[in-house]
Amino acid sequence: MGNVPTTVKHCLSYEQLIEDYPWLRRWLVQEKELVPTRVKIQLIDMLSGTGLSVIEATSFVSSKWVPQMADHSDVLRGIQRAPHVQYPVLTPNMQGFQDAVAAGATEVAVFGSASETFCRKNINCSIDESMLRFEEVIKNAKERQIPVRGYVSCALGCPHEGHIEPSKVAEVAKRLYDMGCYEISLGDTIGIGTPGSMFEMLQRVVKDVPIDALAVHCHDTYGQALPNILTALQMGVSVVDSAVAGLGGCPYAQGSSGNVSTEDVLYMLHGMGIETGVNLAKVVEVGDFICNALCRKTNSKVAKARSRMP
Repeated sequence: MGNVPTTVKHCLSYEQLIEDYPWLRRWLVQEKELVPTRVKIQLIDMLSGTGLSVIEATSFVSSKWVPQMADHSDVLRGIQRAPHVQYPVLTPNMQGFQDAVAAGATEVAVFGSASETFCRKNINCSIDESMLRFEEVIKNAKERQIPVRGYVSCALGCPHEGHIEPSKVAEVAKRLYDMGCYEISLGDTIGIGTPGSMFEMLQRVVKDVPIDALAVHCHDTYGQALPNILTALQMGVSVVDSAVAGLGGCPYAQGSSGNVSTEDVLYMLHGMGIETGVNLAKVVEVGDFICNALCRKTNSKVAKARSRMP
């Protein structure tokens, strides 16, 4: 299987709110009807009991642009934090960071892009301008000893610019890493990547950022998320973002599907003998809960298969 790690830290992501990055997964951002705060809190509390070590709890973005996240402070304050779980939140700027800290955030994430056009549509600024914002957030986070994770969207393609050069992904990832992000999640925002393009992109990025500081965030638009993740694992990546039931999508990437389902990733990893510490059956139950709450069908093939079993 190549150089596959024996353990994988599974990071459940919202989808990306805007960027692909998961929250409550970013994917709740896509729901047209506002999801009750109590449902979001119950979802996170249920996920805390599955063995997941990281659960992105919410996003401190402007409610003007993302109404679904207007209750971010109430959600973060309302969850029952498990001692073994990290609950990072998205903070695109200093206002978001300050609000997150006031609500009790102990880890934050900044989200940039390897595509100039997508960056402007997603967070309303250029890549260079976004880096200035992130630099201020990271500096203040360091002063408070708050870890910062970084996201790079459009790592394998952009809905506006098409192909993205791996060197551009490496440049953005290195800037975030050099600023102090302990981990950089490389996102296939529109799910257009293949194992070949994943290999090429990672091969270039690891020249500038250590492999143990990288994660992958794969959408499953073209059904390539699992093969892409497997490729990343074989290259030494050991952190995978996912979304329960594969819900979500990116508001600024029309046509993209949700992040790869946590259930399907777990099934593959467990089948490879990789220890995740996550209970697949419990994650399926959580997926059933949120799908029922949203009146949606699961996108997880594993959950669908298990539901047909006698």
